[in-house]
Amino acid sequence: MKYIIPRLKHVNSGNFFLIAGPCAIESEEIAFEVAERVSNICHKLQIPYIFKGSYRKANRSRIDSFTGIGDQAALEILGKVREHYDVPTTTDIHADEEAAMAAPYVDILQIPAFLCRQTSLLVAAAKTGKVVNIKKGQFLSSDAMLFARDKVWDSGNDQVMLTERGTTFGYQDLIVDMRAIPAMQRLDVPVVLDCTHSLQQPNQASGVTGGKPALIETIARGGIAVGADGIFIETHPNPAIAKSDGANMLALDKLEPLLEKLVAIRSAIRDFE
Repeated sequence: MKYIIPRLKHVNSGNFFLIAGPCAIESEEIAFEVAERVSNICHKLQIPYIFKGSYRKANRSRIDSFTGIGDQAALEILGKVREHYDVPTTTDIHADEEAAMAAPYVDILQIPAFLCRQTSLLVAAAKTGKVVNIKKGQFLSSDAMLFARDKVWDSGNDQVMLTERGTTFGYQDLIVDMRAIPAMQRLDVPVVLDCTHSLQQPNQASGVTGGKPALIETIARGGIAVGADGIFIETHPNPAIAKSDGANMLALDKLEPLLEKLVAIRSAIRDFE
């Protein structure tokens, strides 16, 4: 396997992999609570698990929105989670210089959807040697992600993942075209379905993005059914008080029953493969 993700467990279980964690690193306490709960669930269900947390939220609707607790403090928490729970970690980056800054603390660098065509950012991420997870822009077709992938490949790094996170539908909604998953898999990369950001309702008059978390299970089940390699779910002990994206996050206590259903779906599909 060309993908080098240290600490990734249960890789031979036949299950999808899970990228999950709070939207943003709000505190060490919340990061540890989520990491412990999710890693225990994934060990029980034999799901390869990657902890996710943004060290900084750079793309916010309003200037007074929460952006982070400080870059270095948040990155160090990501590093602590990785060591304490022995799980790989990931975070998004937003500018070229952030790639080298974040790389020592994570195993996967995530490129936000709005920046998926940013050539210099993709090249900087590639140069770290880390796995690069590129989120498909809400404004792009699946086929167009070939060029994002190639920017990383042509920079000497073939460790690329692509993530489907919905397509703009009108001004305040997104839709998920499940055809995007097999379409991007034909680019010879693992494809992830982002089950929470796909349910965002952007551009609200309040300046705070809305969401439809009640449909997370619907989107997730569909993604596993069509063969997604991995799923991405942001989760929080209490989404109502989360500092970022609470409107579309899954409550932490709802994660295990959802994953149990997804594992059952994956198992049933394997029987026919």
